[in-house]
Amino acid sequence: MPSVRRRNGTVRVVTGVALAGALLLSGCGGDESGSAATTTRKPARPATTTAQQTGERKPAAATVAVDDMKFSPAEVTVKVGDTVTWKFGDKLPHTVQGIGDKAMGINSPIIDKGEWSYTFTAPGAYRYLCSLHPEMRGTITVE
Repeated sequence: MPSVRRRNGTVRVVTGVALAGALLLSGCGGDESGSAATTTRKPARPATTTAQQTGERKPAAATVAVDDMKFSPAEVTVKVGDTVTWKFGDKLPHTVQGIGDKAMGINSPIIDKGEWSYTFTAPGAYRYLCSLHPEMRGTITVE
């Protein structure tokens, strides 16, 4: 009978180790996507007065002019959830391309005329440039 007890103990140890391993592995798939911002439009707000009564802030918008081979203003400060719109009015085509890991989602197409928007969902400093004219640079600071 001692061999039966030893076998039961071994089964319990192996089962415990397998369970612990499964629990550890299930915690390894964090939910960080590596992206700090999205190119979606402003989020829809519910049509209630509760948000207004609690002092909830409505997302704002900022505009950057792309003209005369520069971004103007070159430095903009916004809040999390705000949208920045680049308005292209130069004689040459331009892009808005993020610099560095934090700004990797900022990636407009080549634009001659018109506008392109980006909504910032995480705080930080987002540097960008025109990939066609790298001397054109700007920074969006998100608080």
